[in-house]
Amino acid sequence: MLELRAIRDDPDAIEAALRRREPGFVIAPIVEADAAWRRLLQETQAKQTRLNAASKEIGALKRTGRDTSAAQARLRTLSDEVAKLRREARQAETALNELLAQVPNVPDHDVPASQNADDKPVLREHASKPDFDFTPRGHLELSDALGLLDFPRAARMAQTRFPMYIGLGAQLEWALITFMWDVQVREHGYTPVLPPLLVNEATMFATGQLPKFEDDLYRCRDDALYLLPTSEAALTSLHRDEILPEEALPLRYAAYTPCFRREAGTYGADEKGLIRVHQFNKIEMYCFCTPEQGATLLEGLVADAEDVVRRLGLHFRTTLLVTSDMAQQAAKTIDVEVWLPAQGRYYEVSSCSNCRSYQAVRGNIRYKTAATGKNRYVHTLNGSGLATSRLLASLLESNQEPDGRVRVPEALQPYLGGLAVLEPTQGG
Repeated sequence: MLELRAIRDDPDAIEAALRRREPGFVIAPIVEADAAWRRLLQETQAKQTRLNAASKEIGALKRTGRDTSAAQARLRTLSDEVAKLRREARQAETALNELLAQVPNVPDHDVPASQNADDKPVLREHASKPDFDFTPRGHLELSDALGLLDFPRAARMAQTRFPMYIGLGAQLEWALITFMWDVQVREHGYTPVLPPLLVNEATMFATGQLPKFEDDLYRCRDDALYLLPTSEAALTSLHRDEILPEEALPLRYAAYTPCFRREAGTYGADEKGLIRVHQFNKIEMYCFCTPEQGATLLEGLVADAEDVVRRLGLHFRTTLLVTSDMAQQAAKTIDVEVWLPAQGRYYEVSSCSNCRSYQAVRGNIRYKTAATGKNRYVHTLNGSGLATSRLLASLLESNQEPDGRVRVPEALQPYLGGLAVLEPTQGG
């Protein structure tokens, strides 16, 4: 959530900034709800002061042996009024927080304002698009010939859009996961985390998934627990309700988890296979830092994501998302997108965001400043390092040969016992 202090200090500036994301955004309901809550707090405090005075009056009357019945009647009335005001104040605070929970983050000044996601500028590209002298096959067709994926049996076990990797497909998926884990943890220096795959409502609220994206989540029937849509949710709450020492920042974590998303909707034929699935594997990068460290860390996250794709030898581009295309919690988002030759388009494999204090406010995550000893909200950043499904699709399509064979990137060969080529005859 946004810090109330910022809204109180300059509501017009907040409204103008948020209209870059949502042109019709109006700050007035939040300002009014905040004023109503603060007014009730003031009334409660004033009435409580009178209640305390009435209580002292009764004590004085008793010490002198005088009648206290009238004073006690006033005390009961004041006590009921204070209790009523406290209830109303709690209700007003709840109403205010419900409004705040729906408000997205303020976008950074350099984020392009647009309601069209295709307006995103390309920051840079790496390598050239693969050039074929034949019509490239899609990753699903290649997988069928190589025996890497079994969607029909997965649908029988679960439902459609749940992948099942089998044989060399399972080995290749695990090689990708292990390779990326080694790069992010051993080389890039992130602290490794294997978090729970089920998390509670407070965890989902802190990261920004609840309440807005309730319908996109998988929830347990008998417990108030959710399957992780991304390990960003778990990592956000790693330090929830904590006060961190400034000298410990930044903290950089990497987590591996399967991720689960409903991905509701109807998609075209070009989005079959691994492009849009309900379950996928991902290495997540996450940072807790001071406000001053955020911009540098965001560039670091992007560089670490790009490093993985570059080592796999894939063509990719890096883009800056426009205001309307960012997640609710993000102030700035930079995507890494790989090229899928058979579909002739790019797909995002890493989304790196600076969320500033938005998640920290929700999760009450602060740090004690070394200079003043005051507590401030940390800033949080996250980025995929990377998600495997679309990465594997690009890998298959980009490295295919006319006879259906697929070259294995050199970076993955040590994880596959030196295997350099996937042969159709090895499938099944």
